[in-house]
Amino acid sequence: MHSTFVEMLQRNADHAAAFRTRFDDVQDSQRPGVVTVCCSDSRVLQDHIWGNDEPGDVFTCGNIGNRVVQRTDDGEVVSGDVLYPVEHTGTKTVVVVGHTGCGAVTATYDALTDGVSEPAGIEHCLDLLKPRLEAGVEALPDDVDRAGAINRLVEYNVDRQVEFLLDSDDIPDDVDVIGVVYDFQDVYSGERGEVHVINANGETAVETLRDDHEKIGGRIERLWEY
Repeated sequence: MHSTFVEMLQRNADHAAAFRTRFDDVQDSQRPGVVTVCCSDSRVLQDHIWGNDEPGDVFTCGNIGNRVVQRTDDGEVVSGDVLYPVEHTGTKTVVVVGHTGCGAVTATYDALTDGVSEPAGIEHCLDLLKPRLEAGVEALPDDVDRAGAINRLVEYNVDRQVEFLLDSDDIPDDVDVIGVVYDFQDVYSGERGEVHVINANGETAVETLRDDHEKIGGRIERLWEY
């Protein structure tokens, strides 16, 4: 057995000791206030980015490209892992979490511009992202470099995922849908590891967002207002 996993089990023993009583109130049910959809990147610590260490507070989903879309025989629908807490646990806030330098967005960008060859499972995920990023790729400024293009498309992808949720009949009107970008590469102002709000219920204009949400105005920032 690989030593990395052995070390993980040892750290889990510490976790179990610390959390021994923290499951008392969520033994039989859960009522998370928020469901987050993060990119499944090892650098994005889904609970830690919110300082969360309480079971039952945040329903976490993860996949490459922080997608909310699932393809079925009847067409595209809201992914079941995202929809479950909204449908069954009364969750009223969905947060789509992109991140700087996203590998899934990079691969999709390359697929749309030069073509890539990936295993079938990865190709399937990229195929779900391509139609959402294609217009964004075409709209990129001519003078933007590769890293700048990727980070602008990270925002564009978050916007499209938020848009899909807002357009879906499966998401009730009283559910807030928020789009954010997690920055660990000094792309935005502020500290590494900060979350920057770029979209709130479809609104993406920075000044409007700051006017409407004064309490978090300092965390509202975009690279690209297209």
